[in-house]
Amino acid sequence: MSDYILSCCSTADLTKEQLEEKDIKYIYFHYELNGVQHLDDLGQSIPFKDFYNKLASGAETKTSQINAEEFKQYFEPFLQEGKDIIHICLSSGLSGVVNSATIAKTILEEEYPDRKIYIVDSLSASSGYGLLVDMAADLKASGKSIDELYEWVEANKLNIHHWFFSTDLSFYIKGGRVSKTAGTIGNLLNICPMLNVNDEGKLIPRAKIRTKKKAISAVVEQMKQYAQNGTDYNGKCFISHSNCFDDAKQVALLIESQFPNLDGKVRINYIGTTIGSHTGPGTVALFFVGNPRTE
Repeated sequence: MSDYILSCCSTADLTKEQLEEKDIKYIYFHYELNGVQHLDDLGQSIPFKDFYNKLASGAETKTSQINAEEFKQYFEPFLQEGKDIIHICLSSGLSGVVNSATIAKTILEEEYPDRKIYIVDSLSASSGYGLLVDMAADLKASGKSIDELYEWVEANKLNIHHWFFSTDLSFYIKGGRVSKTAGTIGNLLNICPMLNVNDEGKLIPRAKIRTKKKAISAVVEQMKQYAQNGTDYNGKCFISHSNCFDDAKQVALLIESQFPNLDGKVRINYIGTTIGSHTGPGTVALFFVGNPRTE
């Protein structure tokens, strides 16, 4: 069995420590903050709290995906070391990055015909994408070959469920997901939209919930409905947030009280700078394993 690396993009919203602990390689997206280019480097150069405070103060952001040449330069050293590659990408429903990775794969396969390069469209985002990568890393560590792991990821990627709510509609208005009129009224009435990621990897509005307290309960109810084995769920659970840790913690505590068989504590991470540039502050996202997403 040849040696291989498991890889993802920074948009998996795992910490640098988590990625290195699981021996997961990674490549950075890019973003602009008030016209200045930055790497989405897991909060290393600009701490997440500072980033979201800048957004809350009116800073302008713009994101850009990794291009094919960057992927080629990133992949090639692994191939030169004689290693195969499985790279899991941010959902094609949210980004075209999987196309860039696939172009690089095509070029490199001609130069390294004895090496295997697998590119996976995760159809997931943020720490849901991260949960898929984390589970894949556990299977790699257990001894699965690259072919077995690729088959597993493709067969199981739609089992990752994503449920989001936001207490601040400003960036949803800016991004066109909510109209300005609806957003203004929503903010006045404390309406928190609830969204999820569908089977095409796209973010879909599902409900409008009045008050944060009800939104917290509502996302936990989605986990009760969709998690494998309901409240007997014994898998991992991840949460990510955009500078609203207290809200994320409330969700985590509610889950831990109602799902006694979880695989460890709920892990809470920041939503990174790429995805956070579109959500803005005030979003909490919940991720778990369930039956395949079908809509």
